[in-house]
Amino acid sequence: MSAEWTPELRLHAQADRCRLHLVGVTYGNGATMQEASNDLLARLFDLGTATYDGRFRATSEFGAPDRRVLDFLWEIGELAARGGDIRGRVFDVPAPRRPSD
Repeated sequence: MSAEWTPELRLHAQADRCRLHLVGVTYGNGATMQEASNDLLARLFDLGTATYDGRFRATSEFGAPDRRVLDFLWEIGELAARGGDIRGRVFDVPAPRRPSD
């Protein structure tokens, strides 16, 4: 993959709640940052696979979608379809190493 664009990730935490917001795409909520991360990834997985499978349709009410966002969602969907780890793509962490056969 060439230079990849990733939406900005913002964290908002209060005493008992966390929200991770992938700006312009989706969000995740949870009691901990890990729960919020898991929630965000589940939502993103659904958006990405819908985009990749051609089930996502942008509405004209909101104007033209940001091409970078659509490309990002397509990439997430493609990665998910291959069985890849979207967590690494979103949070910029390397995928876990697999033991050699």
